[in-house]
Amino acid sequence: MRFQDRAVLVTGGGSGIGQQVCHAAAREGARVAVGDLDLARAQATAEEIRRNGGEAHAIEVDVADPASAARFVEAAEAALGRLDVLVNSAGIREIVSVLDLPFEEWQRVIGVNLTGTFLTSQAFARRLVAQGRPGQIVNLASTLGLMAAPKRAAYTASKHGVVGLTRQMALELGDKGIRVNAVAPGVVRTPLTERYFQDPAYAQMIRDIHALGRWAEPDEIARAILFLASEENGFITGAVLTVDGGWTAGKRM
Repeated sequence: MRFQDRAVLVTGGGSGIGQQVCHAAAREGARVAVGDLDLARAQATAEEIRRNGGEAHAIEVDVADPASAARFVEAAEAALGRLDVLVNSAGIREIVSVLDLPFEEWQRVIGVNLTGTFLTSQAFARRLVAQGRPGQIVNLASTLGLMAAPKRAAYTASKHGVVGLTRQMALELGDKGIRVNAVAPGVVRTPLTERYFQDPAYAQMIRDIHALGRWAEPDEIARAILFLASEENGFITGAVLTVDGGWTAGKRM
């Protein structure tokens, strides 16, 4: 198994894509730290992994808080005995026009999606460098880190920032043995996006914008994340893997 006895830390691990990363990593032998702002959700995910014979530990984390991000990495290392892979999956979004977007909402989205990715990655990388150990970081970007969509100013800005941060960290950390990559999903059906699918017309629109004629499921994105994190891809760093069912390939006219 690709992740046998390796320590995998996941933020946003209590639901959605992050939760599927936790399960997929555990199935491949990883020891998992399930980080989430909602500790009950993290505990439920960790408990399910343990019921299935894996090892998982739930840790509360507010990725937008420097002290909390650092404590998450420290607690994960204490529980797992080592650090190998960090997956930054915690994320939120707004749906409001740029003209009406409140400053507080802008700060909240940027704080979780971009600043949170930076803070957790920095704490993780500092520990690896101090120990002289290699490692992998995989960030969750988005197709909206490559393009734009209506009423997503903060989310789009944050995900463009994640793409840039991924490349910057890859450049600075590569000679220390730390690879940094990102995935850019199209529309994925998760608790964050579930409201989209309750409107049949909107659900059909989602199908229409993807060349494959459907949206993604969280486990499909999880598999792409683990592909980037695996040792068999040791020469990939600074990459943004688009996993979007052909959304960005072009428009049907």
